[in-house]
Amino acid sequence: GLYASTHPPVPLPADPGLSLVPHIFSRLPLGPAPPHSPPCLLDAATAASLSRADLRRLVSSLARGLRRAHNVRAGSVVLLVLPNSVAFPVAFLAVLAAGGVANTMNPSSSRAEIAERLRDTAPSLVLASPENAAKLPPSAAPVVLVPETFNPTPSAGHEFAPFRALLDSDADDFPSAEVGQEDAAAVLYSSGTSGRSKGVVLTHRNLIAMVELFVRFEASQYARPACDNVYLAALPMFHVYGLSLFAAGLLSLGSTVVVMRRFDVGEAVRAVHRSPAVQLHSAANSFKTLSRLSHTSISFRAMA
Repeated sequence: GLYASTHPPVPLPADPGLSLVPHIFSRLPLGPAPPHSPPCLLDAATAASLSRADLRRLVSSLARGLRRAHNVRAGSVVLLVLPNSVAFPVAFLAVLAAGGVANTMNPSSSRAEIAERLRDTAPSLVLASPENAAKLPPSAAPVVLVPETFNPTPSAGHEFAPFRALLDSDADDFPSAEVGQEDAAAVLYSSGTSGRSKGVVLTHRNLIAMVELFVRFEASQYARPACDNVYLAALPMFHVYGLSLFAAGLLSLGSTVVVMRRFDVGEAVRAVHRSPAVQLHSAANSFKTLSRLSHTSISFRAMA
């Protein structure tokens, strides 16, 4: 049968020249955030944070650096082999703002799996954490190491100097990437449960629709204003579920995303204890683990 929602249709942007990154930031209030506003991104382990202004500046700066130093343009594939961190959304959005196509990969992938992905997508650049860069073959594309504990100030360590140099670029505004809604924005791979893992191309239109329908519309159904909500990012951002939520949609709402490198019961409990507005999107096993803590004094009523 044919089923229709009882909700009215959600209009999607009609401008064919629109791309994801300008769309996300156009949804945020103009001007500086009020004093003591909650951060946009917060590292659960280190408490390093980014404000909305930090996020916009860093995405713009990195996008310009990618274009200048690595010639990332429309159609350039950039492979991201990164764990969850507050740097992940910055890197992902910067690739798209430069006009590139982001190819995200499970950071726990083996050397053989990474080598196969490199052959399959032929990226012009790889953004990787140090532990994942060590798994790349010698003939891989140029590699830029991304610090896993990220904050707006320069990271210590010479290994991250190329990354810091990219962030030193002029950050007045996003570069003119000359991509629109019908252009490729990301290549995500299937799980491979029914055969060989296959790449799926997502356009800017696809990602904009995910932001509007999957994230913003759902958030509009909550009683609490979206900007007051805190989301615990326990899902992996390389996966379409975590990517659409934590590296795109929720950033357009002004919500706070608390980033966990991986799901940890203790960190999750502490995050809920700190904020009564925590929303948790996760796998069933995570909820099962949390339900075993019902004997503690911490309430999980705010989790959704």
